Amino acid sequence: MKNLIRKIKFIDKTFQYLAMAATFFVLIVLCVLIWNIFSNGLLRINGSFFTNLPSRHAERAGIMTALAGMGSLLVITIVIALPIGVLSGVYLEEYGKKNKFASFIEINIANLAGVPSVIYGILGLQLFVRMAKMGNSLLAGALTLSLLIMPIIIVATREAIKAVPDSLREASYGMGATKWQTTSRITIPSALGGILTGIILAVSRAIGETAPLLVIGALVYVPFVPEGPNDQFTTLPIQIFNWTTRPQEAFIINAAAGIVVLLLITFLLNGIAIYIRNKWYKKMRY
Repeated sequence: MKNLIRKIKFIDKTFQYLAMAATFFVLIVLCVLIWNIFSNGLLRINGSFFTNLPSRHAERAGIMTALAGMGSLLVITIVIALPIGVLSGVYLEEYGKKNKFASFIEINIANLAGVPSVIYGILGLQLFVRMAKMGNSLLAGALTLSLLIMPIIIVATREAIKAVPDSLREASYGMGATKWQTTSRITIPSALGGILTGIILAVSRAIGETAPLLVIGALVYVPFVPEGPNDQFTTLPIQIFNWTTRPQEAFIINAAAGIVVLLLITFLLNGIAIYIRNKWYKKMRY
């Protein structure tokens, strides 16, 4: 019996050390990559890098059209996906628990959250670009990204609502409130922090997507700022992809600078999400 206990402890310790070694290895590789990107990219970042249009000359190339296209794309995506995703999550969690059709939808939404993004690009290409004849416009790209992030928003909304204590609902019902009054005035405001966290994380994923936008025909070179939802567009990840395919070393440095900007935007959004989540958890705890 003692030998068996020793063997179990030895295996446990060995696994612990292997897991720590793997974690340190990944962190070292990540730190090397980040250091390489920042050391090359920070030297290129200046005012003209944000205000210049794309160019065949690396020293004149900028990311103004990519940032404008990405910003416009995200605004339209949020306008489309946010109300549908939040309302769907509220319905599934508060009204559709005993509905077989809602249960079927719930299972499929959970599966869609893990579908590769390029599949959404193929779906957007068929539905919006070809059938709806939107072409490779901002609206087609926003609708495609809406399909991509909507399962994330729905799942986050459901989890946030599920975390609201039942005692709040029961107290509301005890005061004579209806189901809708309880949901709109008690449940949703109490779950708002978790819902906002899910929305921000969904937007963070949408920012870094390239494959679905390339599939629907987003351009890698756009010398103008989009002015409407029917205009063609590019985004910062696509611009980075374009620069990395160039053989000149200067374009690789431009790509590193673009990655730095994209990382800073992503870190900022994730930091806001963590702040909101922690503040919400403290509020729910007390």
